[in-house]
Amino acid sequence: MAHHPEGKSLAALADVMPVQADIWHRAGVPINIGEAVLEGRQAEVTRSVMPLNHQRPVMAAALLGLPFMCVHTPCDNLVTSRLQKNFDRKSDKFTLEEVCDELKKYPEYKEAARLNAGPNIVVGKEKRSAGRIMVDMTGGTGGPAESIEKLADAGVGTLVGMHISEKNRKKAEENNLNVVIAGHDSSDSIGMNLFLDELEKKGVEIIPCSGLIRISRVKKKKKK
Repeated sequence: MAHHPEGKSLAALADVMPVQADIWHRAGVPINIGEAVLEGRQAEVTRSVMPLNHQRPVMAAALLGLPFMCVHTPCDNLVTSRLQKNFDRKSDKFTLEEVCDELKKYPEYKEAARLNAGPNIVVGKEKRSAGRIMVDMTGGTGGPAESIEKLADAGVGTLVGMHISEKNRKKAEENNLNVVIAGHDSSDSIGMNLFLDELEKKGVEIIPCSGLIRISRVKKKKKK
């Protein structure tokens, strides 16, 4: 089982991007504006995956006689939902430093911090107020720079994401929108772990590899 899409899912990566406009809409960006600014980036992503050898890992798995599946957007949805609900429950008086501290309460982020892989503030200062926090971790890949200004106009104070392009980071800086990068593999690990826990409950053995920080949240039965 892999996280990032391969095969025909990778070839159609841009097909999941419209969910970004829905998330921006929930944050206060009119849906028609979100869809409009997304179109160019969607086309760019479609072109970027055209030259790739989409089927290589799929065929390798077939030669080895191994079932192979990818669970990308569902797991990204899981981590996005978990973090957003957590921040929504908390005070909106967080500083950016406190946002990072809150993230480090998750063992995946704590381990990532030990490995110098986040969470990190990439726009803003530690003592700056976070304002309204939006978790931006799903929708296939990074969105367009134009979305940053729209989110700032909608009242979002801080973006918490897995990663950000330099173009988007600079746009956030121009619009005084704070950005905290929680970490890529660690965020993916939370989403995957929430999914894998459901398999573990069914008796499936999980053997982590390739950067997965495996943290099980399944309550173990006490031995009598």
